[in-house]
Amino acid sequence: MSYNWNWWIFFEPSLDGTNTYLMTLIWGACWTVATAIGAFTIALVLGSLVGVARTSPLGWMRALGTGFVELFRNIPLLVQMFLWYFVLPELLPPDLGRWFKQLPNSAFYTAVICLGCYHAARMAEVVRAGLESLSRGQRMAGLAMGLTLVQTYRYVLLPMAYRIVVPAITSEFLSCTKNTSVALAIGLMELTGSARAMQENSFQTFEAFTAATTLYLVLNLLIVFAMRAVERKAAVPGYGLRKES
Repeated sequence: MSYNWNWWIFFEPSLDGTNTYLMTLIWGACWTVATAIGAFTIALVLGSLVGVARTSPLGWMRALGTGFVELFRNIPLLVQMFLWYFVLPELLPPDLGRWFKQLPNSAFYTAVICLGCYHAARMAEVVRAGLESLSRGQRMAGLAMGLTLVQTYRYVLLPMAYRIVVPAITSEFLSCTKNTSVALAIGLMELTGSARAMQENSFQTFEAFTAATTLYLVLNLLIVFAMRAVERKAAVPGYGLRKES
């Protein structure tokens, strides 16, 4: 089967008549970045709280943390996206449900919340692993200095744990960025959605997804290089992070 290559397609007007296909892809990449940053912010904050709960000496907090992790980690992301977008508004009070469905860019907000909760469950395990890698003496020292348990986590344990698990946090950020493509299923025109729209309108499949692949690669490489700089700054001597030659 012959294929008609056309790399100039990116400079032709898209179906909306206001942008070229290249600008449509760039706007899709912007939606991807916004979704990833919003979702990972939720994941980092919520995941830290759940990770602390998972290592708490209080049994009921450990149970709540475990329940959250097992719930969001073991349901496929695509199923969760459908549940958040199609099912949750029907479970809310009628007025609130209608407001949510009519909210401008509701697909964006739904994707941010869904991805945030999904990756929060994974981040909780990352934070828990970092906390459990610390010696028990650090918690005891904090309590012995007169700090409360909350202050001990905030000022002693979490700062050390974050510095140890920077590589794992980087991996979660990369996964979150790539998982934004699932939001296509609820109508968010992020990068994958924009590439698919270009392919369906122009029939230039290879060009559309080659451009999307390149943009994903650029975004993820930027994250990797930025987080490597953070990793070097946050390296803790004696905790297994080797110095680059």
